[in-house]
Amino acid sequence: MNQGEIFLESAINRLTDYKELCEKAFSQLNDSDFYFLPSKESNSIAIIIQHMHGNMMSRWTDFLNSDGEKEWRQRDNEFEDQQLTREDLLNLWNLGWDCCLSALRSLGEHDLLKTIFIREKPLSVTDAINRQLAHYSYHVGQIIFIARMIKDKDWKSLSIPKGQSGPYNQKRLS
Repeated sequence: MNQGEIFLESAINRLTDYKELCEKAFSQLNDSDFYFLPSKESNSIAIIIQHMHGNMMSRWTDFLNSDGEKEWRQRDNEFEDQQLTREDLLNLWNLGWDCCLSALRSLGEHDLLKTIFIREKPLSVTDAINRQLAHYSYHVGQIIFIARMIKDKDWKSLSIPKGQSGPYNQKRLS
């Protein structure tokens, strides 16, 4: 594999990992938990999902040919409480991720140095991918943090639980 293919595979793998981490957090939540607000100025998990969906659909639809901020996007509405069902939220979640990952899988090394635009700002495809990796990991962290707040002592770790690094390493090295 060449460097471009390695980069694209890595980006797809990281994004897939972020998606799966959130889905493991979602599986621990009740339907109403998606609407929990840590404070009046915070976003609920539902709102973050709505925003990520809108962002992904806008950024990755016709990725190489049109500005990533589509005219049809209603960004302000993404931050309004729409009282969607869990099923509706997970459908938005999957539609956004499918759009993103499909667009990335369609790229080749020759595409990485092309110039695309997001909000009329020119970016190389590589930079645009890195921009979205950072943006999505930011929101994934928010989702997981809120989910942990909700579950508190009932939270099931998505990684090595606190205080379990020693036993994990011993088992791994055995």
